[in-house]
Amino acid sequence: MEEQNAIVQLKQGKLNGLEILVERYQARATQAAYLITHDRASAEDAAQTAFIKVAERIQQFDEARPFAPWFFRIVINEALKLAKRMKRQTSLEDVDEDTAALAARLADSAPQPESTLEAKQIREHILQAIHSLPPEQRAVVVMRYYLDMSEADMSAQLERPLSSIKWWLRDARKRLSQLLAYERN
Repeated sequence: MEEQNAIVQLKQGKLNGLEILVERYQARATQAAYLITHDRASAEDAAQTAFIKVAERIQQFDEARPFAPWFFRIVINEALKLAKRMKRQTSLEDVDEDTAALAARLADSAPQPESTLEAKQIREHILQAIHSLPPEQRAVVVMRYYLDMSEADMSAQLERPLSSIKWWLRDARKRLSQLLAYERN
């Protein structure tokens, strides 16, 4: 209900409605963008740009539909644009505390004490494997496994044929499987 009120306020030109949406979605938007860009600053830029676009394009939003898929489509598109433009890549040696905290949130929230080191290594391997994927494949992996979107929703959000989404997911899974199997050996 609070979200609907925020949208109504935004449509009336009141920016305090945006504050409510930022509070609700900022962390998740930044995390989703980070999983695509693998760069904290770029992820924050993508999330911020997405909120600006929401404010600019709120009149285009159909209130009969849920807000989150519309919003995350903007986030994913912004993250993809930034990922394609990025020229540098962050190695695991450059992982900062914020990245480590994000990796910790992606893993099991209650690891056993004796498996903490192993879990950390697994998280690092998974993040490294995801980062090695092309931006489009990273986007569909994030949308599917982090945002829990269906293939049909991803197709609609990215404005790509369902066959492309399935192909990207298939290739991403295959590549991740190969990379993770190689890391275990």
